[in-house]
Amino acid sequence: MNEPARIRVKICGMTRLEDALCAVEAGVDALGFIFYAKSPRSIEPEAAQRIIAQLPPFVDAVGVFVDRELSQVAAIIKQCRLGYAQLHGTESPEDCRQLAQLAAPCQVLKAVRVGPQSTAADVALYRDSVQGFLLDTYQKNAVGGTGTTFDWSLIDSLKLTKPFLLAGGLDVGNIRTALEHVRPYGVDANSGLEIAPGRKDHSLIRQFVVAVRQFEADRLSGQK
Repeated sequence: MNEPARIRVKICGMTRLEDALCAVEAGVDALGFIFYAKSPRSIEPEAAQRIIAQLPPFVDAVGVFVDRELSQVAAIIKQCRLGYAQLHGTESPEDCRQLAQLAAPCQVLKAVRVGPQSTAADVALYRDSVQGFLLDTYQKNAVGGTGTTFDWSLIDSLKLTKPFLLAGGLDVGNIRTALEHVRPYGVDANSGLEIAPGRKDHSLIRQFVVAVRQFEADRLSGQK
């Protein structure tokens, strides 16, 4: 895949309007809202709807779901006017296709927990049923949000043919190294930018976005 001219930035785990507006001001492309009760960053659809209603144009709202009934997911997508559904469970390729039809024009992303067990064949199953992937850290009995990085060298073995977001423990301290090694379509940060689960650190949000844009500027100027 070709290297993107502009790296998209998504910040996930939004629960407060002030955090969302700070991220927007910093220049993020998308905000993630987790509709999974077991997550410490879970948000109710009504609360997410209120935040999303105050976002400006061209900032995408992404819903995060884990093995939820497709009809429920579609209802939340429509209620909150989500642009993307990010699926972190055991959803099959057919589930992804059905959701795309139920909730059109919402687009579907499939999260892949990357570890030594990950194979290109597993990912290829979803090639024709999703618009892209989110690569997160594999951890047994966890569906995401581990706050830890994974071995980025494993990504090449997945032979991805769709755009992907890099997630898993990204923060101000490691984002440049991640971009130098991976060159993803976009990046997704969550716990690394928090004061506490669901409460973002505004200074870290700004620093994170600046670091991504500085990497882009250096790349264009031929610097490393």
